[in-house]
Amino acid sequence: MPKKVLILSSSPRKGGNSDTLCNEFMRGAIDAGNNIEKICLRDKKINYCTGCSVCSQYGKPCPQKDDAAEIIAKMLDADVIVMATPVYFYTMSAQMKTLIDRCCSRYTEIKDKEFYFIVTAAENDRSKMLRTIDTFQGFLDCLENPVIKGTIFGLGAWLVGEIKKHPAMQEAYQTGHSI
Repeated sequence: MPKKVLILSSSPRKGGNSDTLCNEFMRGAIDAGNNIEKICLRDKKINYCTGCSVCSQYGKPCPQKDDAAEIIAKMLDADVIVMATPVYFYTMSAQMKTLIDRCCSRYTEIKDKEFYFIVTAAENDRSKMLRTIDTFQGFLDCLENPVIKGTIFGLGAWLVGEIKKHPAMQEAYQTGHSI
């Protein structure tokens, strides 16, 4: 049965390395017959959480009028969520973290999802990239029954396009195809 797959690309660069791996993951998932939507956070307006507590204290939707509510609704509807980020100073991009913070209003509704992570960095030391995965894990620790299905590391790629020669390209395709 086809799954609804939502790919969240937080690369600020169009055609950046993490974005390129998202496309390869997407190609594999499409070839396997899944329903895919890719959202590039750079193309969306997502404000910072203001901590106003309207969502938690009063149970009302976030009062901010931006694209976050639409993206979060798509997260709720998806079976599989792919979260992709370039690594800056050994953690996720600000775009991804801002979206995660905005999930405050509905995070208790994000249940029983499969998650995949894609991280790219100029750094070659995989152990240092685990800091980024740990940050994703902090988000998942607040959700009900999340399952991490895989992580793709595109290391040693800084300049746009360097990832195209990397074994992570094949891994991204195969992982997407295996959903």
